[in-house]
This record gives sequence, structure tokens and C-alpha cells, in this order.
Amino acid sequence: MMEEKRTRVASYALCLDAHGRILLCRIGTGMFEPQAGYWTLPGGGLDFGEAPASGALRELAEEAGLTGEITDIADVDSQVYGPRAGRPGELHAIRVIYRVRITGGGLRDEVDGSTDTCAWFPLDQARDLPLVDLAELGLRLAERGLAAPQRVGG
Repeated sequence: MMEEKRTRVASYALCLDAHGRILLCRIGTGMFEPQAGYWTLPGGGLDFGEAPASGALRELAEEAGLTGEITDIADVDSQVYGPRAGRPGELHAIRVIYRVRITGGGLRDEVDGSTDTCAWFPLDQARDLPLVDLAELGLRLAERGLAAPQRVGG
């Protein structure tokens, strides 16, 4: 039997507030069970035909209750993962990370989604959280100043 190989294109929002805190979302139980309890950037897989920038803003609204505007591309990341628990085969993950300026909304928890809560963290505290590799990359980008702090609400 041939091992399954898949490609997943996803987009994520790298957001810093006026205090230099990074927005992270905690992966809930269910769909991504091996990573449950780990923190990630808000974002996820694109719907068919969806533009990556639109996907990042949609996911930000779904997962965190916030609206924003894309200011720039922070990075494009490409990783290949081997089989995981419950997921046979290999996965090629292509992830577009956008710098996003928050323009509105109110921080809230996602209901019945892939994450169960979102919060703002000072960068030094975020380093101590259990992070998926994507969140580690986002944190490195923020620490290098590649995500400029933005005033929440304009």
C-alpha cells in the first residue's frame, strides 16, 4: 500500500498589541489531539479557493473574536511532517504568516473549534508556554522586530 502524502496550505495572523504582547491561541482537544494544550498563532487551513490573507483574517475572527488588517507578510514557512498519531502518511505544510494590525472586535474563546482559548502574552512569558513549532517561529519573528506592535482599536 502506498503511503499517503498530502499538502496543506494555511495562513496565520502574527499580532502584537501596543504593549508588545503576542496573541496566541491554545489548541483544544479533538481534531489535533497530540497537540492539545499547546499554543499556536491564530490561523489555519484555507478553504478551497480562499485567498491566504482572507483566510488569516477569517481565522482570527473565528478563533479570537478580533478583526484586523494585513500589514505585511512576516514569513512563508514550509515543513514536512511524518506520520502522527491518528494521521498516517506525510504532510507538507505550507504556512503563510501575516503581520496583522487589530482593528476591532473583542477577545473571546472559540466554541466548537480547533482552539479553546486565546490570550495576549508578554514575549518572555510566551517562551515558557508549550508552543507548536509555528508559534515558536512567530515568537522569533516578534522578538526580531519583524512584527511591529500595533495599537488595539486603531
